[in-house]
Amino acid sequence: MLAESGEEIERATGHRLRVVRALVRDLDKERSFAPPDGVLTTDFADVRDDPSVDVVAEVMGGVTPAGGYVRELLRAGKPVVSANKQLVAREGAELFATASEAGVQLRFEASVCAAIPVVKVLRESLIATNVHRILGIVNGTTNFILSRMERGATYAHALAEAQELGYAEADPTDDVEGVDAAAKMAILATVAFGSRVTPDEVETRGITELTPAHIAAAAELGMVVRLVGIATLEREEVDVRVQPAFVERSHPLAAVDGAFNAVMLQGDAIREITLEGPGAGGIETASAVVADLVSVVGTAGTGFLQNDACWRELRRLDTDAWRSSFYVHLDVADRPGVLAHAASRLAAHEVSVAQLVQRLEDGRASLDLVLHEAPFGRVRGALAEIAAFPEVLDRPFVAPVIA
Repeated sequence: MLAESGEEIERATGHRLRVVRALVRDLDKERSFAPPDGVLTTDFADVRDDPSVDVVAEVMGGVTPAGGYVRELLRAGKPVVSANKQLVAREGAELFATASEAGVQLRFEASVCAAIPVVKVLRESLIATNVHRILGIVNGTTNFILSRMERGATYAHALAEAQELGYAEADPTDDVEGVDAAAKMAILATVAFGSRVTPDEVETRGITELTPAHIAAAAELGMVVRLVGIATLEREEVDVRVQPAFVERSHPLAAVDGAFNAVMLQGDAIREITLEGPGAGGIETASAVVADLVSVVGTAGTGFLQNDACWRELRRLDTDAWRSSFYVHLDVADRPGVLAHAASRLAAHEVSVAQLVQRLEDGRASLDLVLHEAPFGRVRGALAEIAAFPEVLDRPFVAPVIA
């Protein structure tokens, strides 16, 4: 991409970007784009100490050894562009402090949603808009799997297809358990709200609990199921979570299909902006890396992005106080009064039912309920009591509803 777009980059920045060093594990590995002699090295010092290196792209992944390398590069006065979500999410504070001390830039657009420039939009275009809510489909693998399940595939078959197409790794744990999405939402919340959020502070659930029955219930209720990141700033308190959500078909996120990503930003001045596009893939990630490289060489001094996005410390919102509408699935014995009993427990916790679908089969019933907006603590308390009923055959399933 740097070679093919060299003239365009030079016209925009006044500089021609060329790769002069590349740290690799294996010098002899066959590569589709063969570099000139002397570019590849297995010694990190060759990159750090080369005076001709003006900016470095870090696309290794992982926290170790990448974090140590990035800190050394920054201390050596070399700006760094990173596509490493876990590193930025977990060690961003230290990395930005190191970059600031050295007077060089650290950019990280490619760490979230690949080709979608959401970090730049948040950090630069919307700096004064008071963004207070982010909704994001930020993992293409899980969105592909759920999209396939909507068309009748089982979870196992959808995952296998995702692996065949290269959307999912051989070990898909980070994707399907929400770990990848949690790191991305931590970065977005940090930038949007100006207060550090780490992945460990993100309430995280993956998609492995979802069954065809949940997908079918969503369709009957006029919804789709998506793994959604939700970041909320409310009265100087922050809540960030990643979990399956039931999204009404009229909502923009419901139309995000396959391996695509989308991020919806809500704020005082902008009301609502949605950014959508490919969130994974080599060429897509490369485009974000190159855009950051161009920003580094095209700006004077340390550049606007060099200042750490964090300027305050906000409290975490009590999980029980987090408000939403909710979907609840109950498997119960088909006996008279079970539904009324469940409704009475919800009412006792000041939670009301907006929609109900009931199915009967072989002496048992499945109840799919949509609840009006309520604090999660009330819903959780009611469901704990309902789960203790002898007629309830399995643990209740609950997910937020996005309208």
